[in-house]
Amino acid sequence: MGRVGQSGGFWLSFLLNLLLNWQWSIPGWLLLGLHLWLQIPVWWAVGGFALWILRILPGMWLMGWAARCSAGKDPPKENKNPYSKKST
Repeated sequence: MGRVGQSGGFWLSFLLNLLLNWQWSIPGWLLLGLHLWLQIPVWWAVGGFALWILRILPGMWLMGWAARCSAGKDPPKENKNPYSKKST
């Protein structure tokens, strides 16, 4: 069976994973709030959000690799069904 719509699969999956794993962004939001409140460097908040993204990407790459491994092609088989054979 052919694949449909492969053009934006990675980015759509990435955005969906970000939405489903929003709780991993909480440290980044807290650090951003501390930046606004206590004037700590904004790089701490950037680092918190980077950890959120770096937490999601390896899992996506692992799942993509596993999907490519299981998508092997079967060799053509002899048609043994007498009703579906083409008559020449």
